[in-house]
Order: sequence, then structure tokens, then C-alpha cells
Amino acid sequence: METEVLASLIDKKYEVLSLLRQLARAQTGIVHDGDMTRLMKLLATKQQLLNQLQDVERQLDPFRNQDPDCRRWHSPEQRQQTRDMATRCESLLNEIMLVEKQCEGQLVVRRDAAATRLQKIHSVTQATDAYLSNAPVYNQLDLSSDT
Repeated sequence: METEVLASLIDKKYEVLSLLRQLARAQTGIVHDGDMTRLMKLLATKQQLLNQLQDVERQLDPFRNQDPDCRRWHSPEQRQQTRDMATRCESLLNEIMLVEKQCEGQLVVRRDAAATRLQKIHSVTQATDAYLSNAPVYNQLDLSSDT
């Protein structure tokens, strides 16, 4: 039955979103620690899951244009379970998006702090270079003795 396919896809979407939520939570700690190596590995794993989610969403496309009331379900319970699962998917997605925005904010703060530190280092270097280039050059002093 077509609705069994829909229910299966919604279940698969929930599984992928659950895994993405776990990774998003782990990402928060990694961003807090500033461990960019671990962050890159986690992001690579997340990308694989995002690809899976995108695939599921493509498979759900034909159902988007259907009138939900015209679908024939095996039972009213199956319809309700699928509806509940779809609601959980939306909730998970909202939670993931919130965590992502928080991580992005933390990364922006870290980036800006690093940029400020680099600017200070650059200013000190410029000042040092300017000082050294304008410093008088003294003739060499002959400290050898004739005695």
C-alpha cells in the first residue's frame, strides 16, 4: 500500500533526524572546546546524514501534493502513528536548527576573537617594523685597542 511506503519514509526520516540531533549535541561540546579537527570529522559525518535526509525528502515529494484525507490507510492507528511521527520529525528538526544556530554563534565569537588577536599582532609588527626602519644607523664603533 502506498501509505505503508509513506509511513516507512517518515520513520526513516525520524531515524536520520535522531542521529543528526545526537551529532548536533556533540558538536556543541566540540565547538566549546575549540577542537577544529574533531569538528571537521563530525561535520563530515553530518554531511552523510544530511545526504540521507535529502534522499528521504526526495522520496517524500510525491506525497506532498496528495490530499491527506484521500489516502487509504491500513488502519486509523497507523495513520495516527504516522502523523505523530511526522510531528516528532518537525520537533527534532526545530531542535537541530536551534543547536546549529547556537554553534554558529559560538564559532562567530571565536572567529572574531581570533581576528582581533591577529589584528593586534599585525599592529605590533607594523609598529616594530616602523621603529626599526626609522632607527638611526650608527657607524660602527671601533673597540679595538692599539695597546
